[in-house]
Amino acid sequence: MNQAWVSYLPGFLRKRVEGRHELQRVLNNTGWLFGDRLLRMGVGLLVGIWIARYLGPSRYGLLSYAASLVGIFTSLAILGLEGIIVRDLVRFPDREGEILGTTFSLRLLAGICSYLLVIATVFILRSDDSVSQMMVAVMGSVLVFNSADTIDLWFQSKVRSKYVVYAKNGAFLLSSLLRLALVLMKAPVIAFATANAIEAALGAVGLLYVYHRDGQMVRRWKTSLALARELLKDSWPLVLSGVVYMISLRIDQVMLGQMADTHEVGIYASAVKVAEIWFFIPTALVTSVFPNIVKAKESSEEEFYGRLQKLYNLLAFTGYAIAIPTTLLGGVVIHLLYGDAYIAAAPMLTFLIWSDLFINIGVARNSYLLAMGWSWCYFWMAVSGMVINVALNLVLIPRYGGAGAAIATCISYWVAAHGACYFYKPLHRSGGMITRALLCPKFW
Repeated sequence: MNQAWVSYLPGFLRKRVEGRHELQRVLNNTGWLFGDRLLRMGVGLLVGIWIARYLGPSRYGLLSYAASLVGIFTSLAILGLEGIIVRDLVRFPDREGEILGTTFSLRLLAGICSYLLVIATVFILRSDDSVSQMMVAVMGSVLVFNSADTIDLWFQSKVRSKYVVYAKNGAFLLSSLLRLALVLMKAPVIAFATANAIEAALGAVGLLYVYHRDGQMVRRWKTSLALARELLKDSWPLVLSGVVYMISLRIDQVMLGQMADTHEVGIYASAVKVAEIWFFIPTALVTSVFPNIVKAKESSEEEFYGRLQKLYNLLAFTGYAIAIPTTLLGGVVIHLLYGDAYIAAAPMLTFLIWSDLFINIGVARNSYLLAMGWSWCYFWMAVSGMVINVALNLVLIPRYGGAGAAIATCISYWVAAHGACYFYKPLHRSGGMITRALLCPKFW
C-alpha cells in the first residue's frame, strides 16, 4: 500500500515511487531524519546565536573549547559500532536481544572510561584553569549517556527513525527552552555546559520510552562475552578511525585554544556552527540508504555500485548547492546572525563551508568501506586526514589564526575523503566514482 504522502508528490516524482514499497520506506525514513535535523538546525542555530551574543567571543570560545575536547572522545565512547550493529541486526534478526545487550554493555563501559580520560586530559592541558576543568567534567557526562543510543541502532535497522526523532527532539526542545531561560537569567557559562548534560540524559530516557512503547523490552537483552569479543575484533579499526576523525573534526578548536586564546576560538566556533548545520544531510541520507546498500551487495555487484554512484552524485550535488551561495554571502550571514563582534568569522566560514562537500562524500565512502568489510582501510584514510590537519594547523594557526585552522580543515577533509583513495589500488574504483560525482554531480 502506498504511504499517504506519496499522493502529494508532483506527478513525475509520484510515478517513480508508486508501487515501490521499499523506496517509499527509505524516503519516509529519510524525511523523518531530515525533519529532525531541520528542526535542530533552525532552533539550534537561533538558540546558539542568542547564547553566542550573550556570552561574547571569549566565554563562547570557552564553552566551545570544552565541547570540542569532549567531542574528541565521543568516538571512543560509542566504539564505532553503528554500521556494524545495523548490519548485523538486518542480517541476524533472531539474535536481536544478544546484539543489543552486548552493544549496550560495551558502550556503557567505554563511556565511563572515556569520561575519565577526558577529565584527565583537561587537567593536563589546563592544569591552572578550574573553570575549564569543571565545564569538561560536566559536559563529559554525555559520553556515558551515549550508551542509550543502542536503541537508536535498532530503529535504524528497521528503517523507522521517526520514533528516535520523537525521543531526541523532545529532549532537544526542552533543553533549548532551558538554555533560553539561562540567557534571560544571565547565568554563568558553566550553566550552559550543564544544559548539554541534561539534554543527553533526557534523550536517553526518551529512547527507552519509545522502545518500550513499541512493545520491546530491555530486560530481554543479554550480554555475550563471545559476541563482545567478536564485535570488538570487527570494530577496533572503526574505533580508532572514529577517534582519528573526531580529532580531525575538533582538534582545530582545541589547538586554537592552546596556541591562541578563547576569543579566537569563539570567533572560529561561530563559523563552525554555520558550517556544521548542514552535516545532517549526508547522515540522514546514508542512514536510510545503508541497509539497502548492504542488501544490494549480496544480490548484484552491478546494482551495488550503481546505487553507490547515485549516492555519491547526490551528496556532491548537495555539497555544491550549499557551498557556492554560502561562499558568496558568508560575510552577510555572519553579520546578520552574530553581529559585528563576530565579523572576523566570515573568511573562516568561506573555507569551512567547502569542507562540507568532502564530508558529504566521506560519509558515503565510509558506507562503501563498511559494506566491503574494509574498516581497517577507513582507519588509514582517516589517519592521513588527521596528520595533514594537525600539521597544517601547527603551521597556519600561528600565522593566520582561525582562518589558518579553516584552511587546514578543508584540505585535510579532501585528503581523507577523496585524495587518499588513490594511494590504495582496491580503492581506485571508488576514487574514480567520487571524481565523477565531483565533476558531474546529479540530483537524481
